[in-house]
Amino acid sequence: MSKHDATPEANGAAGEPRLSRASVQRFSLYLRHLERWKKEGLEVVSSSQLGDALGINDAQVRKDLAYLGNLGQPGIGYYTQELISALRYRLGVDHTWNAVLVGVGNLARALLRYGGFAQQGFRFVGLFDADPQKVGQKIDGLQIHSPEKLAAVIAAERVDLAVVAVPAAEAQQVADALVAAGIKGILNFAPTLLRVPTHVSLIAVDLAVQLEQLAFLVHLAQQESTDAR
Repeated sequence: MSKHDATPEANGAAGEPRLSRASVQRFSLYLRHLERWKKEGLEVVSSSQLGDALGINDAQVRKDLAYLGNLGQPGIGYYTQELISALRYRLGVDHTWNAVLVGVGNLARALLRYGGFAQQGFRFVGLFDADPQKVGQKIDGLQIHSPEKLAAVIAAERVDLAVVAVPAAEAQQVADALVAAGIKGILNFAPTLLRVPTHVSLIAVDLAVQLEQLAFLVHLAQQESTDAR
């Protein structure tokens, strides 16, 4: 996996243990469950509870959480709020991240309606679209700008992250403009491979590929069921 896929190993600070991508993905899942349990009044959790929630064994949970330091108490478990704070710090979401969204189509509108981004510290501060009929419209108080204003908005709002939701043919040009404007990380929904400099982190979300993988798993399970008869 390349640097452009934002591997945690490449991004770890000097002197800190290196994390696998799988561990970081579990960190996010741990955090979701912990925050829900915190709202429900659960002040202490065990590795077994976290393991059951994710469908993994408690030894893997303890191995993952060891990257955060000595937080667990023998015979007691982990204090929920302490673990939440440690996870948010290690994931880099202990503060608000400003983001822009380029390509205000149906997918983008669905993303903007999702309230979880704000709850997790991600704030959209700019919307952009090349369609003159969309420019000037507002969605949830945010005005849609033309792409020509990318650099100005990114600089004024101190934006580090961008979401790209444009057609494949336009995605590379958009990515180039974002990089030139100072964006440090791109979440790409366009079904194409983007090329960005090594100092820019890139994560691609291809929904068609994910559905293909799901279809494969279902197809494999059906084959195994047939063979077992």
